[in-house]
Amino acid sequence: MDNLDTIKPTIILVFGATGDLAKRKLFPAFYNLYLDGRMPENFEIIALGRKKSSDALYRSHVSENLTEFSRNKITSKKEFEQFASHISYLQNDIDKEESYLLMKQKLDAIDSAFGARANRLFYLSIAPSFIETISNNIKKLDLAANPDQDRIIIEKPFGYDKSSAELLNKLLARTFEEEQIYRIDHYLGKETVQNILAFRFGNSMFEPLWNRNFIDSVQITVAEEVGVEDRGGFYEGAGALRDMIQNHLMQILTMVAMEAPTSLQADEVRNRKADVLKAIRRITPEEVNHYTVRGQYDKASVNGKTIPGYLQEKGVDAKSTTETFVAMKFYLDNWRWQGVPFYVRTGKRMKEKQSSIVIQFKPVPHSTFSFGKEGMMPNRLIINIQPAMDIRLQFMTKKQGLSLSLKPAEMVFDYFSCSTQATEAYETLLLDALQGDPTLFMRSDQVEEAWDVVTSIQDAWENDKFSSLHKYEAGSWGPEAANELLARQGHSWASNTLDAEEEKLRKKAEKADKAEKNKKAVQTKQVEVAADGKNF
Repeated sequence: MDNLDTIKPTIILVFGATGDLAKRKLFPAFYNLYLDGRMPENFEIIALGRKKSSDALYRSHVSENLTEFSRNKITSKKEFEQFASHISYLQNDIDKEESYLLMKQKLDAIDSAFGARANRLFYLSIAPSFIETISNNIKKLDLAANPDQDRIIIEKPFGYDKSSAELLNKLLARTFEEEQIYRIDHYLGKETVQNILAFRFGNSMFEPLWNRNFIDSVQITVAEEVGVEDRGGFYEGAGALRDMIQNHLMQILTMVAMEAPTSLQADEVRNRKADVLKAIRRITPEEVNHYTVRGQYDKASVNGKTIPGYLQEKGVDAKSTTETFVAMKFYLDNWRWQGVPFYVRTGKRMKEKQSSIVIQFKPVPHSTFSFGKEGMMPNRLIINIQPAMDIRLQFMTKKQGLSLSLKPAEMVFDYFSCSTQATEAYETLLLDALQGDPTLFMRSDQVEEAWDVVTSIQDAWENDKFSSLHKYEAGSWGPEAANELLARQGHSWASNTLDAEEEKLRKKAEKADKAEKNKKAVQTKQVEVAADGKNF
């Protein structure tokens, strides 16, 4: 990300430039990169859309969106106008060849103005059904004929299952070389996710512990407070398994579990991540109910407000079995992780927004200490991805005072203490694409392996075999079955802060005390009844 002088003049073509992603993420990212001096010296952004518009109108549209969505607001009109001068609008009908002829004319004119053939970055912020048409027309007019200069970014979902992903890979391969194809997953651009590599392989005190000998279990949670909102129609064809598990959570899992790369070269890092996906033990259809839990949020009252259930959302079939929550357990059949359970969960309408990784270490072989009825709290390393951005190490320490008793403590590295304004994920990924660095983008084999992991689960759920659909209240942490999934091995879902974990321990202790009192009350009653019978 430091070789900015090597970025040649670049033309960025954004298909779907009037859509939601463009206004919320893409143009704010380009603007922030521009303010930070990260864009090429010579660049042009061609916004492509079906609507009739003009350069001036579209630039005004961008200005409004930056005011609402950019981390850096427009504080200088002159500065924004300089950025906006690099943006032009071109009306484009994806299905019509003449639109691509106009595009070619525009590209040639810009190349002429630059005095050199510019790099070309095609960003497809469109529905997957349009990818074939765009790719075929790009090939027909040789718009991306130079593998060293031309790239295409594909948004998720990349296919709907393994077979469609394979077909899409073959389709793109007719027009692009593999090194030109950038399959984007914005979670890999998040600062805390990227830091996993530095944290693991840049520190001698953690990597020796990062294996089955010392780690008891791993948990990955991506929870959302919101429901499907106005995306009910889209979500009906997706569900949490396709929308989150197959891509976001699988990619996070590979970062946690991968072997050390010999270098930070793109293919070396991606090879190690692909190895993890290949090592994940496949779940047979008969095992789906044992290893997975699927749920669907139901209506509930949250903070005095009635929240509709999924079946009441706009665009959702009243008899839908689409899952809004998934929890599952994976095993990796390799030397490092054999026997270590990896628990992943994601859901909508959860208690709070939270994305986190919890590494739970094995307990000491023999404990000299006790810690009340609730027992010793495990040592944990917690990586919070969002909205909190920190790394927490939880361990036991002596309480202040004369007695030798223990309490949990926590050391925290907080990203916001270093910078109050974190770089957005799309800024990182777009800059890498401009520089031709595919390290954080998915390769074709990674995509296909990730789909292969969930194929049997997809089939079982779609055929309604070997699995139940559990209801859970909006504003909760999901169905009780998700807790039972972990309880079978003596585990429970961990909180992502020490305060929350201590609160859980306090409630657990109160519950144990209440149970003990009830037990004693029953025993006393039994003694009294026995005594009364004897006296009688």
